[in-house]
Amino acid sequence: MSDDQNNSAGADGRSVKMSEEELADLVASSDSGARSPLGPVGKLITGVAIAWSVFQLWIASPLPFMVGRAIPVLNLDEQKSIHLAFAIFLVFTAYPALKRSPRDRIPLQDWVLALVGAFCGGFLFLFFDTIAATAGAALPTRFQIFVGSVGLVLLLEATRRALGPPLTVVALVFLLYLFFGNQPFIPEVIQWKGASYNRAIGAMWLTTDGVFGVALGVSASLVFMFVLFGALLNNAGAGNYFIKVAFAALGHLRGGPAKAAVLASAMTGIVSGSSIANVVTTGTFTIPLMKRVGFSPEKAGSVEVASSVNGQLMPPVMGAAAFLIAEFTGISYQQVIVHAVLPATISYIALLYIVHLEALKLNMKGLPKPGPMFTLARRLMGFIGGFVGAVAIGGVIYAVMAGVEAAAGDATGWVAALLVLVVYLALLRYAAQQPDLEIDDPNAKVVELPELWPTVKTGLHFILPIVVLMWMLMVERRSAGLSVFYSTVLMIFIVLTQRPLKGLFRGESGYVAAFMTGWHEMVDGLATGARNMIGIGVATATAGIIVGVVAQTGIGQVMAEFVEFISGGSLILILVFTAVISLILGMGLPTTANYIVVSSIMAFVVVELGAQAGLIVPLVAVHLFVFYFGLMADVTPPVGLASFAAAAVSGGDPLRTGFTAFFYSLRTVALPFLFIFNTDLLLIDVGLIDGIFVFAIATAAMLIFAAATQGYWIARSKMWESAVLLVIAFTLFRPGFWLDQVQPEFTPLPPATVLELAAQAPPDSELRIIVEGPDFNNPTDTLRKTIVVPLGEAVPDGAQRLEQNADILVLLEDDEAILDEPLGGEATFGGRQMNGVFEFYGDEPTRIVAVEQRAERLPKEIFYLPALLLLALVYMLQRRRARAAD
Repeated sequence: MSDDQNNSAGADGRSVKMSEEELADLVASSDSGARSPLGPVGKLITGVAIAWSVFQLWIASPLPFMVGRAIPVLNLDEQKSIHLAFAIFLVFTAYPALKRSPRDRIPLQDWVLALVGAFCGGFLFLFFDTIAATAGAALPTRFQIFVGSVGLVLLLEATRRALGPPLTVVALVFLLYLFFGNQPFIPEVIQWKGASYNRAIGAMWLTTDGVFGVALGVSASLVFMFVLFGALLNNAGAGNYFIKVAFAALGHLRGGPAKAAVLASAMTGIVSGSSIANVVTTGTFTIPLMKRVGFSPEKAGSVEVASSVNGQLMPPVMGAAAFLIAEFTGISYQQVIVHAVLPATISYIALLYIVHLEALKLNMKGLPKPGPMFTLARRLMGFIGGFVGAVAIGGVIYAVMAGVEAAAGDATGWVAALLVLVVYLALLRYAAQQPDLEIDDPNAKVVELPELWPTVKTGLHFILPIVVLMWMLMVERRSAGLSVFYSTVLMIFIVLTQRPLKGLFRGESGYVAAFMTGWHEMVDGLATGARNMIGIGVATATAGIIVGVVAQTGIGQVMAEFVEFISGGSLILILVFTAVISLILGMGLPTTANYIVVSSIMAFVVVELGAQAGLIVPLVAVHLFVFYFGLMADVTPPVGLASFAAAAVSGGDPLRTGFTAFFYSLRTVALPFLFIFNTDLLLIDVGLIDGIFVFAIATAAMLIFAAATQGYWIARSKMWESAVLLVIAFTLFRPGFWLDQVQPEFTPLPPATVLELAAQAPPDSELRIIVEGPDFNNPTDTLRKTIVVPLGEAVPDGAQRLEQNADILVLLEDDEAILDEPLGGEATFGGRQMNGVFEFYGDEPTRIVAVEQRAERLPKEIFYLPALLLLALVYMLQRRRARAAD
């Protein structure tokens, strides 16, 4: 528990409500640095932060490629080096070393550490060619080793300051294992051959195998720009706009402030990477209003925690994890977004329903709604009309852009920019017809909800950069870096011009003052975006140490075998262990670092054990599984930083807030297990119509699950009714489980039929084979693995087709199908699936023991029928009790 958290607890264990200044300091301590010196020193730190943002804007833009030789184009390794130099410098200047360290000035030793750390971080950039010729050839110089050693020490200290001891300790343990893993005092089961000091330091600091690895590259090339985009959007007033829209839409319903908190956190979470900042930003307004309509301080804080943490599940940012998942799984960023959007949306809908159930239990009322009241039918028609209108607008935009691209050719970009400008001016003129939104006092005696449509009109121009971002990502299929760059440039333009243009449309004067206000908001946004990136920058660098050690030593394989041993090969137990590890590490590690560490160790294990059990688990599903449970650590006591932040706002007990928030988040705990076994939830190989069906069924199932865990649906549930609702929810989520108990999914065929089936299969289909052979690591043991083989184009010769498309060599001997070692190495499918897994030169051959063909059986959806009948039974019983109670 941090010192700030201790200071917020009263003598009775309950949290003491913090002032706005104290809350801002709490967020700064965890996100951007608690030190804020005044005068020239403060301006210098702000200037460095702004310079970092300008640098990131420059390398994200196409300008370096347009200016020719005037300014050299930096490669990714050089960008990572400068990125880390900025992060380390700002850590030592913005974060005090100890709780008693001064916060209004920077001690001399911190200046020295900041400058030396920046030099070590930028060393790869400053001497790139020399390092490539020496350390790149495994011949580092003494000076390079010295710089790498100092850099590692300072990086660990920077991590301790910015993120606390846990990640520092974990990285230090891995480093000690790298240096001393061959010593006698290390248990024999995890010993490795060891590395010399020079080799170890070279790998960690002078190559891209350690600190300057994939994670830091993603931070430098993608994450920074999204965080900057979010900071500018919030500084422009979008955060307050989202809160007001949420309250105008939902505040009048039962438990309306709580429902509005969920919706506001979903909208702000789209561009925010911090659950703690989400809690404080929206919670200072939503929590007092939730308490006013009847929520206890703990429940009010818990709703805000659950909704704010879930904000990191929402694409396109996902707390910076979306880009890392794309890098680690080898799929496109757009695919990650598609896979992640359905579970995140379902989770938020279920949280809204949980809030509704809580309001029903307590017979809560909403806040008074201004304007005319509409019937349910009128509201439903309005919702449908809004949805149809949004789809129609999307269709018009698509048609217009297709026409522009066809007519303008190479000038399409300029014409599109002009159209965006015209739309922006139209939306701003529309917004100028309404007064600007004020920041309301939630503690005022009378709280008036704003009218929905006038509130929506005031900030439609805030949505334009988000639309541009999603359009470029999902429709134009541009790179994430370039898409967010253009969206950020548009956001900067909006920040600078929205005030003077509104004044112009309203016929007001004072354009220069309005422009200067926008200028200060832009500068503050640039500085805030950079300071919010400090922790992420050092976290990804330090996580690179752990990933590098795993790669250098092979400890990941040893740990995987250990986990497999204690789980007895059970996939469910492996998933439980992975979830527990994620939760434990997440109690001290930021979400991004936690995800990197656990996924680098456990993702391979889950995929392999799934294959041995006959379940093909997509890699992206495992990575999302780890990410979800890493997020839950922000909720879960005894650490749960987001819960402590919410308790500081509500004045409730932090531990009770955390436990209640975890209970509300059980749907988030269940979802990862469900999409491991039912990948339809991730929209993997699911078409549009099927996707809509999956969304409807999964949403209904999650609402039933929420009702079961809350013990309330139409009326308060009896224990057996809750149990039945859980079974119904499980059946809707995974009807195939029950069908598998009745009819097997696959029919085993003799191994000798493999070549015939490969030849007869249609183009771009797959073949499912079960391979058995000696374990590569323990040749006396026999290993069995299920492999799904891609067949590619149709070829009459089955053996040729398998070899060409999968690098699998099959030799038929009598009734056996013997496998030879893949020739193409680990770059091919066969190499990835079998090299280092099976021993091909032992006494026993590696062979195909069965070919599995999908069986013809009943549709799994048939089990929806008994589930719905049970649901109808529970409904009738509860409805009868509810009427009797009335």
